Amino acid sequence: MKKFKRIGVLTSGGDAPGMNAAVRAVTRTALANGIECVGIRRGWQGLITSDFVPLTRESVGHILSRGGTILFTARSDDFLSEKGRLRAVNTCKMLGLDGIVAIGGDGTFRGALELSRLGVPVVGIPATIDNDVGCTNYTIGFDTACNTAIECIDRLRDTMQSHERCSIVEVMGRNAGFLALYVGISVGATAVLVPEHETDFQRDVVERIQGSRLAGNTHFMIVVAEGAGSAVELGQKIKEAVGMEPRVTILGHIQRGGAPNARDRETATRMGYYAVNAFVEGRGNCIIGTKEGSIVEIPIEEALVMEKHLQMDRYQIMEAMQFGGTINRVDR
Repeated sequence: MKKFKRIGVLTSGGDAPGMNAAVRAVTRTALANGIECVGIRRGWQGLITSDFVPLTRESVGHILSRGGTILFTARSDDFLSEKGRLRAVNTCKMLGLDGIVAIGGDGTFRGALELSRLGVPVVGIPATIDNDVGCTNYTIGFDTACNTAIECIDRLRDTMQSHERCSIVEVMGRNAGFLALYVGISVGATAVLVPEHETDFQRDVVERIQGSRLAGNTHFMIVVAEGAGSAVELGQKIKEAVGMEPRVTILGHIQRGGAPNARDRETATRMGYYAVNAFVEGRGNCIIGTKEGSIVEIPIEEALVMEKHLQMDRYQIMEAMQFGGTINRVDR
């Protein structure tokens, strides 16, 4: 069994609340097992350019509650080439790294797979506010991002109620609607648009607004995932269809910021612990995920072909909350 003496840890792709908690857990678990830990800054690009910092118990103190990532994050075009990946392998050799813990999403893990094929063991920790990594029920940062969006929308609702208006809120989710649907149910949205479900404007927006108005409501909240279409264009269509001028709010990167909540701190800590234990027990080339609340370990090649589907039946729940019964039933 291979003995791991020094490992690296990096954060890559979009930042997510809880990444720092994962870095802390990896560092302290490694040190507790007699393994040195080196932070690779700026993701895979930092592994190419040898941008690193030694991590100690003290240096990762007080970061559990911090948003963002102390190791910074970046996307690397250089790492997409074989030449770039070979330079990353040489950095691992130069620093004496026996393995890498990579914290991020699917793009990060595809890079990890390529590195593992060149002989560097890698363990992945899923962290993305989109919650769209197929091999895990939950990704670090999702719950905090949801709560950030919910807080913002609750504030918007106050002024929408006062002025009897329609508000359109665009949340993140270029390819996945987990964030939008979760938030939409939580704020009692009139309608939610997600990329996984083709939108019928008349059925999914106009009729919902009309139904809500007939039920006695004078303000309306539409939540749109960025991948489901332009919130601005949707606002113009609503104006033409129902004669009211919506107010459009694009939450943008505010959803990625802020201190991680309890769920993300605790999940990140557990995942970081199990990631290092995989190395301690002589394993690598896997992704640490969750299934029914428990930590699971999935081989990286298997993990990358797994899919996660949006639970479209949640639309029925949302409809029942709005109209007292399910209408326009959506197939599960």
